[in-house]
Amino acid sequence: MRKYKSLALLLFMIWSLAACTTNKGNGNGPTITVSIEPLRYFTEAIAGEKYRVISMVPEGSNPETYDPTPQQMVQFAKSKAYFCIGRIGFERAWIEKLKSNAPDMPFYDMSEGIMPINEYAHKDQHELAHADPHIWNSPANARLIAANICRALCKIDTTNTVYYENRKDSLMEVIGGTERKITEKMEEADSAFLIYHPSLTYFARDYGLTQICIETEGKEPSPAYLQQLIRTCKEKQVRTVFIQKEFDRRNAELIAKELGLRLVEINPLSYRWNEEMLRIAETLNRNPSNASENGPTATD
Repeated sequence: MRKYKSLALLLFMIWSLAACTTNKGNGNGPTITVSIEPLRYFTEAIAGEKYRVISMVPEGSNPETYDPTPQQMVQFAKSKAYFCIGRIGFERAWIEKLKSNAPDMPFYDMSEGIMPINEYAHKDQHELAHADPHIWNSPANARLIAANICRALCKIDTTNTVYYENRKDSLMEVIGGTERKITEKMEEADSAFLIYHPSLTYFARDYGLTQICIETEGKEPSPAYLQQLIRTCKEKQVRTVFIQKEFDRRNAELIAKELGLRLVEINPLSYRWNEEMLRIAETLNRNPSNASENGPTATD
């Protein structure tokens, strides 16, 4: 059995190395539209050549504020199905418009089964209205997302359920391997990090880390709050400030200069999901020279 699993993983990775990494999809069949690039990564891995997968929010765009182009709306209306990631700003603002644009299209929520976390709530930590939508930045959540994708594909295309199940199993091997490598790196990692936009809430939960956010509830920090952040970073012995390219980096640079911290740009919206997760873990590792090699990759 282990021999067959290893062969399945090898075949999956060979396919992955040849996969296209733009948001134009990889198959020649009917189209499935997904909300963001990490979701395209998971969906392409399971759908294989049966579907062409495209994402509404291109890499490098802010999914909290993105507006689809008229051309995207036309293309979207021709899709076989739409896979939502859950509660990102783009979907909250556009979900009803998307449904009215394609009233007969099935919509599938890939956040099903994932307990939401509200980074800012005090009374109700799982309040849905303000829950962190970045659920994919967690290997534990990635497994649930993969299972949801497979379930949706099997509903859409009942004749190829075995095909999708097999590819899901191969993807689970990649996710599991990535998780093991991250766990190794976290054995000698910082216990806290500073980040502009709170996109690593579920990653921090998985590995018992403290995520300290510069942006609070979508608002720029006040001078008083910046001073509080600086005190907190000193107390927690923070070494790293993570920034995302779609957000203003001035306040992050200010704090990094004040405390002598490393300023590291990350891309939680990268199509190369596993590579990005491993890079974040490597950054937090206090002894990277002894860290293990990168885990299994599903893209070139």
